Amino acid sequence: MSGSQKTWTKMFALLAALLLVAAACGNSDDTDADAGGESGEGSGAASCAVEDLNLVTGGTLTVATGEPAFPPWVGVGDDNFDVPESKTGYEGSLVYALAADLGFADDDVVWVRTGFDEAIAPGPKNWDFNIQQYSITDVRDEVVDFSDPYYVTTQALVTFPDSEFANASSVGDLKGALLGAQIGTTSLDFIEDVIQPDTEANVYDENVDVEAAMNAGQIDGLVVDLPTAYFIIAVQVEGAIIAGQFDADAADPEQLGMLFAEGNSLVGCVNGALQNLKDNGTLQGLEDTWLTQDGGVPIIGN
Repeated sequence: MSGSQKTWTKMFALLAALLLVAAACGNSDDTDADAGGESGEGSGAASCAVEDLNLVTGGTLTVATGEPAFPPWVGVGDDNFDVPESKTGYEGSLVYALAADLGFADDDVVWVRTGFDEAIAPGPKNWDFNIQQYSITDVRDEVVDFSDPYYVTTQALVTFPDSEFANASSVGDLKGALLGAQIGTTSLDFIEDVIQPDTEANVYDENVDVEAAMNAGQIDGLVVDLPTAYFIIAVQVEGAIIAGQFDADAADPEQLGMLFAEGNSLVGCVNGALQNLKDNGTLQGLEDTWLTQDGGVPIIGN
């Protein structure tokens, strides 16, 4: 081998070694970035500063709820009924706690109203998120996005104490019942898929219509989530009782989530704020204040 060939061989060997070192350093950096990609702005994660959030109106958190909105979820107390700005009720107070964690002042929160089914429809939204006891389901998740669960509940049966179904201890005891539920809800799904009564359930556009049917004696009972059942027997249907809550063996506990337009990057920031409220005990405190009731509720099993 000539001297010039030896020189070029050494140079190529040196260059190859340098490239290997550079590649190793690059892989290390990529690994570090991947490991920290979910933990902060410096690692490439999206910023959750108010000015960087994906909002329908910059600097304002626009939140949708139902029309009307009911206790114990929103607007608790005679002067606060259907007033989400009162910061009362579980969902009402939760929104302001989330807003504060995200960096919004109370005055930066603006409420709008939507129908229950209207909000689930695909397409753009005129609100940042919608909170009105939406159960997280695979079908809904195909057209909208959900936050992590902010409450987990079960279904309950509301009827009158003199009803033949007031002492039901299993879903089999309800086969002969004429039940009612709001259309498009997991309560209706529960009646159809789990209870499977002999008579098809009566379906209504809103919970207030179900309650009116109950008052009119048109149905034997109605199925709703447990916190809503407490409100119904206290305010909406005089003399009604909660006959029982359905066992987890008969129905998986419902997970309620905030609803977002499909692909909205705001979801991650709201989930971060929600986790903070879980970690510091705020979420449990809100649940204890607005949703926990004295006295046990019987279990209706399989």
